[in-house]
Order: sequence, then C-alpha cells, then structure tokens
Amino acid sequence: MDSTILFSLRLSLQVAFVATLAVIVVGVYVAYILARRDFRGKELVDIIFTLPLVLPPTVTGYYLIIFFGRNGFLGRYIYDLTGWSIMFTWYAAALASFVVALPLMVKTSRAAFESVDKSLIEASFTLGHTEFSTALKVIIPIAKRGIIAGAILSFARALGEFGATLMVAGNIPGKTSTMPLTIYSLANSGEWSKANILVIFFTCMSGVFLYVANKLSKRLL
Repeated sequence: MDSTILFSLRLSLQVAFVATLAVIVVGVYVAYILARRDFRGKELVDIIFTLPLVLPPTVTGYYLIIFFGRNGFLGRYIYDLTGWSIMFTWYAAALASFVVALPLMVKTSRAAFESVDKSLIEASFTLGHTEFSTALKVIIPIAKRGIIAGAILSFARALGEFGATLMVAGNIPGKTSTMPLTIYSLANSGEWSKANILVIFFTCMSGVFLYVANKLSKRLL
C-alpha cells in the first residue's frame, strides 16, 4: 500500500471512530426516550432520526450543507464567531458519517430497550431507585448486547459512508479522501489493482462486523 491508501485507511478509521462515539451518546439517549416515553410527536421524532437511513446520501449531504455550510443556518454563525467552516475538512466527514449512522444506533437500541422486562423496571422503582439509577443498573445492562450491536453496525456504516461525505468534505487527497472516496478515485483513474485491494479489505471487514452484530442480536433475542 502506498502513502495515499494508508492515509485514506487511517482517516476512515479516525472518522468512523469519532462518529461512532457521538452516535453512541446521542443514539442511546434518543432510543431510550423513544422506548420509555409517550409524548405528542413521538413518531415524528422517530421519522426524523430514521430519514437518513432511507434518503439518498447526496440528499443528506445537501441538508448538511444547508445547515452547516458557510452560509448555512448554523454554519454562518460558527463562521462569524470563529472564522472557521467545517466544510471540506475531516470534521465534515465525521459529521456526515455520524448523521447516516445514527439511525442504525437508534433503531437497534430502541428495540433492545423495549425488550427489557417491564416487571424488572417496576421492581427497581419499588425498591426506591430513581429512573436514572434504574436505567444505569437495570435497563442498560440488560439491553447492552443490542447497544453494542448497534454501535458495531454504526461503525461499519460510518466507515463506508460515501455520498454525504463527498458533498460536505469533498475528495481532497491527503486531507479528506476517506477509503470509499479513494476507491472511487482509483476506479476513475483506472488503477484497478489498488482499488481491488481496498474493495476486498472493505468487504472482509464489513462481513466481520455483520457477523458479530448478528451474533449479538441473536443472543439478545
């Protein structure tokens, strides 16, 4: 592997790791609220967090530009305050990976939370534990296999993100060229041998992630 491929591999792992950390924190919280609360607009919230799973990645990337671009709804304030824009940086790639991977974490964790025996939760409340304590000591430990499975799937999805990343981070060699973008560039330039190496590596790695996630899901059921 030459330096370009090694850089793209390192960047992809870095982006996926950062995105997955954020996905775990946000996804578990949102999943818990959706699983344990009844409120007006609950299904709308679920739809909003699920949309990136079914939208074309380019559409998701377009929304990110609208919100976080230099002239976007949020991006303009960030730029005015700091003089810095997230666009065309590896942070933008991490943001795109976070957004497209989040639905997997929410769906998987919500199913895990909803599968927890309600009698165990009620028993914890009867013993005087608060909801926060019950969540930490009862609900999350029981649902941990589903949460871990969601985290693994989210990492794999973040690692393979292409369309939204291309929209917001571009394909800048040595700066924002993740593995999927590098494969695209290699294929376009006819460097098939290098592209084949990355494709095989990606396929094997994704297969391992799916195998582990399936094993955890079966144990959960």
